[in-house]
Amino acid sequence: MIYALDTNIIIHYLRGEAKICENLNKAVMRGHNLVIPKIVDYEIRRGFRIFPAEKKEAAYNILIGEGFCAVIDMDNNSWERTEQIYADLYGKRLTIGEIDILIAAFCNANNCILVTNNVKHFENIDRLEVINWLL
Repeated sequence: MIYALDTNIIIHYLRGEAKICENLNKAVMRGHNLVIPKIVDYEIRRGFRIFPAEKKEAAYNILIGEGFCAVIDMDNNSWERTEQIYADLYGKRLTIGEIDILIAAFCNANNCILVTNNVKHFENIDRLEVINWLL
């Protein structure tokens, strides 16, 4: 399995949330892959520029630098899926944030399970498996 981490999950991890740390460790021990969509990496790093937190930034750099989580950019399949998701939601007169659409499209295109605490944001996305590691 491939788990894609949403921004809020990484924030909880950096705060030392026990459930997140436990689930990350379990996933790695079971041989699952952990990835961070590049758009999530952007959100995390943007936060460090606005609210500097040296220890948290160092912990994040270890998370991605030691091979624990790979940061992966969107490919053409992801971008095409983004267009489809946007059009599907538009047709249903539903809206979610653009970044959430990008994250969902990344997960769809890369067969990832999205790990998020914002399950509601993604409930109307077809073919998207979502899990909340804080429950």
